[in-house]
Amino acid sequence: MAYPAYGKYRVNGNRAAAQAHLMELAQAETQYLADNRAYADTVAKLGTTTPQAVSDNYDVSFEVSDGPPPSFKIIATPKVGTIQASDVTLTINDAGQKTPTDKW
Repeated sequence: MAYPAYGKYRVNGNRAAAQAHLMELAQAETQYLADNRAYADTVAKLGTTTPQAVSDNYDVSFEVSDGPPPSFKIIATPKVGTIQASDVTLTINDAGQKTPTDKW
């Protein structure tokens, strides 16, 4: 009986870690744009790494457009075969829009 509640707790905790990471990446993108006049398309180009709690459960990817105006979307997709597999895909873009809105 306790296992389903614990599983939900873990899913929510992993999602919160992914959300925090996406927010950090979005902030780093803003600085990267100021320095390079373009957005980065990888975590490495932003000079950061993905925390293990996130990389174990999500694939983080980028969609970048040179514009005009330049734009980005950062996507955290739950990995198949993990506890997050049935969770939602999280996104954040250059306008600060986060989806799905009911999970942020």
